[in-house]
Amino acid sequence: MSQQANPRGTFLKIADSVKRQIEDDPDMTELPSLAEVMRGHKVSRGVALRAFGVLRQEGVAEPAPGGRWRVVRAGARVDPRPLDQRIGDIITAEGLEVGEAFPSASALAERFGVSRPTVAKALEKLETAGVLAGGGQGKVRRVRALPIREERS
Repeated sequence: MSQQANPRGTFLKIADSVKRQIEDDPDMTELPSLAEVMRGHKVSRGVALRAFGVLRQEGVAEPAPGGRWRVVRAGARVDPRPLDQRIGDIITAEGLEVGEAFPSASALAERFGVSRPTVAKALEKLETAGVLAGGGQGKVRRVRALPIREERS
């Protein structure tokens, strides 16, 4: 019989290892990348994905934009709305008026923990909706109109 480890249950061991990392580091907000888990545990992509699936099922982690996974802490509320809606809320939250400069895509990417291309897509939606104007490389994006809230009954 070979000396290889039994692959059955390996993903559970990896999930436990990542949970311990999360418990040991209260500031951890993002899981290691899939590639890091594969390298660190010497497993295939499929095994690493199954481990992430276990973490998701247990409510410890969830997929984030950009192919990463974020840590879900007990009591921490994650806003499930689309990014363009959350970015649009900045206008009312910060009291921006029509004509005022809007934060840059880089600043928004850092604030929301997503990539700049992801922010760019959300900003395009807000421009199409008429909420923002301008933009592009080197140009300041400005508030064109205040976002309208849809009331639900």
